[in-house]
Amino acid sequence: MAAISSVVSTVRARSFAFSSTVRFPHCPPSVRFPRRPFGRILTVSAISVGDKLPDATLSYLNSAGEVQTLTVSELTKGKKAILFAVPGAFTPTCSQKHLPGFVEKAGELRAKGVDTIACISVNDAFVMKAWKENLNIPDDAQVLLLSDGNLEFTKALGVELDLTDKPVGLGVRSRRYALLADDGVVKVLNLEEGGAFTISSADDMLSAL
Repeated sequence: MAAISSVVSTVRARSFAFSSTVRFPHCPPSVRFPRRPFGRILTVSAISVGDKLPDATLSYLNSAGEVQTLTVSELTKGKKAILFAVPGAFTPTCSQKHLPGFVEKAGELRAKGVDTIACISVNDAFVMKAWKENLNIPDDAQVLLLSDGNLEFTKALGVELDLTDKPVGLGVRSRRYALLADDGVVKVLNLEEGGAFTISSADDMLSAL
């Protein structure tokens, strides 16, 4: 019995002796997957600089409250476009910093040749309209607020963020990012670790232009 107890103790010790960095045996030594405090990233990003953006249909409500749709190709074809995503409408960082920053800097971004600026979130079109009104963003602010409520675009990019372990009911959302596409081809991709806000601001995109 003492021998069995010793084996069980050894297995348990090995099973839970994880370092702060998770390593996978089939990855080269330089590849590391650090633990992330904000949500669980479901996939390794499928999009990178030089890739063509996948097409998807996004939605919004017009001034009359009617649902309208817009494809990613319509947003980006023949244009310089900045698309940035937030984990959720009405959430603190998204409402206080990320979206307002692009609204404030929209004129400067346009002056540098950007034709389209769009904020994308895994929320429905009604929530996106309410968020826009709550932040007093005018219709002529030059920043579109678009719904990816079914995660069509988010999944196509490979940037899902699993927040089902959070008590506020966010479910699966999008990682925070900002990207610059020229005629649909990704030229700049600032993809955050989960919902962090360190490299995807309007100022970061201005610096990249």
